[in-house]
Amino acid sequence: MLADALGIPVSWPSSARPPDGSELILVACSGGPDSMALAAVAAFFARRGQLRVGAVVVDHQLQSGSGKVALDTAAALRGMGLDPVEISTTSVLHAGVGPEAAARYARYAALDEVAARLGAGTVLLGHTLDDQAESVLLGLARGSGTRSLAGMPKRRGIYLRPFLGLRRAETLAICAAEGLDPWYDPTNSDPVFARSRVRTRVLPFLEAELGPGIAPSLYRSARILGQDADYLDQLAAEAYSRLAEHQSGHNGQPDANETAPDSEIRLPEKALTALPDPIRQRVVALAVVALGGQQPSFERLLAADSLLQRRGSAGPVELAGKVRVYRQPRSQAVPHDPSSYGKLVFRRRDGL
Repeated sequence: MLADALGIPVSWPSSARPPDGSELILVACSGGPDSMALAAVAAFFARRGQLRVGAVVVDHQLQSGSGKVALDTAAALRGMGLDPVEISTTSVLHAGVGPEAAARYARYAALDEVAARLGAGTVLLGHTLDDQAESVLLGLARGSGTRSLAGMPKRRGIYLRPFLGLRRAETLAICAAEGLDPWYDPTNSDPVFARSRVRTRVLPFLEAELGPGIAPSLYRSARILGQDADYLDQLAAEAYSRLAEHQSGHNGQPDANETAPDSEIRLPEKALTALPDPIRQRVVALAVVALGGQQPSFERLLAADSLLQRRGSAGPVELAGKVRVYRQPRSQAVPHDPSSYGKLVFRRRDGL
């Protein structure tokens, strides 16, 4: 579990102390059962001297009384012996995304800021096997690809999910054993939210109709798909690194500021066409993200892919996040920049 995830040796003596300057680990704690159970387990290892553990409580200010919940949670965490414990108050901005996504963006921004300021190398998240199963079902409902169906990774950057193989019922048992009184977020059972409906209606229905074990099966599928997605992403990253031509400034002209971000990326048509579909589409997505755009939908990727078939328009095709792509055919005279011939040109639309 946590010891395995962090590489803590089983033989570590209980009297051992972490060396001075050892890495700080933070628990992201909402006050709910999952994150409180995680904090309790982390506190156990901290008391044994095997970890240096603090915590962050993010107050999204979305509910009446959220400030008191944050204060009570922080007090409980300090009572476990965690130090430092910080409350990060944030505002959730619905900038073209749903409320759940907006809250998630705000939460991670807050956690990133506190971790950087305190010099924490790892932030522990309390997601469980049940959360993973819900993520897979939501991905299926959206018609998502391999990466989305792989669910949440166990580790991404500084974020670690040591409870990802644990059932939600087990975190409740930990809270009961430790005498904790966790907070129960009312939005977790609010049918307004898709994840809440999956949790309270869809998964219980599937369990009743198909038999027990649905959540572990979805979790197992996510692990298998995660391995596939990692391999495909690796191949795509290698292809992108080999093919991408980066241009700063505008109209293919170098910018006087050498540190200016790319405003244009070019990918050769012939080499792109030779790539297998899943690799080619990932390479296109990497170009979009590299220009500051968002991960394109499958439909937008297919629209960009159609430029390579040379059956219609040469573009531009609008992609996510103010990025567009067009085909620069060799037959079209472009006196000022002949180097773009026979390539897909991705351009960021600044100021739009």
